[in-house]
Amino acid sequence: MSSITYSLKKAALSAFVLAVTSLSVHARDLVIAMPNWPSGKATANILKVGLKKEYGLDSDVREMGSMIAFAGLNSGEVDIHPEIWSPNLDSLIDKYVTKAGTVSMSPIGVQAWQGLCETRITADKFGIRDISDLNDPKKTAALDTDGDGRGELWIGAETWASTAIERVRANSYGYAKTMTLLEMPEDVGMAAVDAAEATDRPIVFACYAPHYIFKLHDIVRLTEPPYDPAKWKIVLPSEDPQWLTKSSAAVAWNAAQFHVGYATSLRQSHPEVVKFLEHVDFKEDEITEMSYALQVERQDPYAFATQWVATHGDQVHGWASK
Repeated sequence: MSSITYSLKKAALSAFVLAVTSLSVHARDLVIAMPNWPSGKATANILKVGLKKEYGLDSDVREMGSMIAFAGLNSGEVDIHPEIWSPNLDSLIDKYVTKAGTVSMSPIGVQAWQGLCETRITADKFGIRDISDLNDPKKTAALDTDGDGRGELWIGAETWASTAIERVRANSYGYAKTMTLLEMPEDVGMAAVDAAEATDRPIVFACYAPHYIFKLHDIVRLTEPPYDPAKWKIVLPSEDPQWLTKSSAAVAWNAAQFHVGYATSLRQSHPEVVKFLEHVDFKEDEITEMSYALQVERQDPYAFATQWVATHGDQVHGWASK
């Protein structure tokens, strides 16, 4: 073997060892599932930055739907989910938290609500105030933007459990016959609200709070019959191919809340992380500000989280020290 060949092979081997060492050094300690709604992106990154600050742990934030996230939490491929919503994900909570015990949830939750909303002008000028008004073709004609004789209604993003539930509600109430139900990313749905508000056009859309839209516009919630557990039967698409025909929900959503979730195995591998997660105490107004920063101001989620942790240092440290 010539000295040149030997030198080249030695250099290649050194480069390989350096690459492997680099991968090891930069291996992620944790995987955080990131939902595709604004506050979910913010909270996922805040947990990433906070865990690095308090424990020196590196986290890989990966965008994924909640069903995939739950499967990952169950298998150990995902460690943390920042916003597990109930009642949206109650069937998954029952499967993985209550029965299997492979997923756990922080005892501290953020209070929330869900339903259908409209701009103020839609209620005052076009007389759409109650969910039953969506069954009236004379009223829903005002919501028709493409001339097909049916109004349009954004019911959520394709990957959200709430979107499937809103489709069930539309069938149960009957307005699936008068309205075209639209599934698209949230930023597209909210852009339509912005445009309607700017041009005084009526619009009705699926909504939830805490959310920045209530800070940005004068938004009204449609009235509807109160929640009744006897009338709320939800089967998700992941559970049964006939989910839509087997579901019914002609009442308002039950009171909602969301919690940080984590793989139960973290109690053994990272008990300090579990302690941290179980003391995370986001406030409703903080969640609203987060969604406003990301969706309206278009701040980068990680950059926003870095600044948020810097300005809320005592709060974040309290999660670790309580």
